[in-house]
Formats: sequence, structure tokens, C-alpha cells
Amino acid sequence: MRLMFLLATLTFAVACSPADKSETSISGETVMGQKNNHIDYVELAAEDLAVAKAFYGAAFGWEFQDWGETYVSFTGAGLDGGIRGGEKPVRGSTTVILYADDLKASEKRVVDAGGEITERHDFPGGRRFHFRDPSGNELAVWTKAEE
Repeated sequence: MRLMFLLATLTFAVACSPADKSETSISGETVMGQKNNHIDYVELAAEDLAVAKAFYGAAFGWEFQDWGETYVSFTGAGLDGGIRGGEKPVRGSTTVILYADDLKASEKRVVDAGGEITERHDFPGGRRFHFRDPSGNELAVWTKAEE
């Protein structure tokens, strides 16, 4: 719990620093740095980290770094984040939304990885589906409307 608090505090302090940071290169891969007043990191809750890692790895190709027994960070999601282990997700008003070029293929990967589709809808400019991961977190995936 203390590690989680320390990571969250450090992330918040870095994200709220007054200077914008530019992109950097790590192992030849371009990585965007933190930018003032921009979302910098997302955390999810999961009772079982192994189940969460298996799901997000299979559905979206995310990669993971373990930080002890109750925390794992992820990369490859467009925005870095983490998963707090040993916590049951609480349904709330915030939704993390991913983008997919091929919505049907993304939905199939989510289902094949063990996710449950909870709704689908069109909106001006696009379509999306919402899903519940095996831990109970609710997210969505969208794509642009076909022209």
C-alpha cells in the first residue's frame, strides 16, 4: 500500500510540474514526456494481477513491469499506467476509452481474452463498445465513423 501511495504521489508531482516536457527516445523508441495539465497516468484496480495482465496482454498487447506483489505498471497503451492488485474495482463515472482502427477485431480480442461486452452505440463521428475486464473494470473502445 505504501509503494502504491508513493508511486501515485510521485506521478502526481511529476504530472503537475510547471514546465512542459518534450518527447524523448528510449532504446530507439520515441516516448512523449509529461506535459503540464495533461493526463499522464491511469490506474486500474484488480483483485488478481495475473488475471489482469493476461487479459490486457491478450486483448491489447500491453506489456507489464511488476513492482512487488500488489502493483504492476503497463506500457503500450498510448498512456502509461498501473494496476493496483488486491482491490476490487468500483463502478464509477470515469471511463477510460481506447481507440481502435478496427472496432470489430478489437471487440473479438476483448471477448477472446475473457472480457464481457456491456454496451455498444454509435455517436456523431464514431462508434464504440464498452466492456468489463475479468477484474470488473469498465472501459470502452471507439473508432471513427466510416465516411
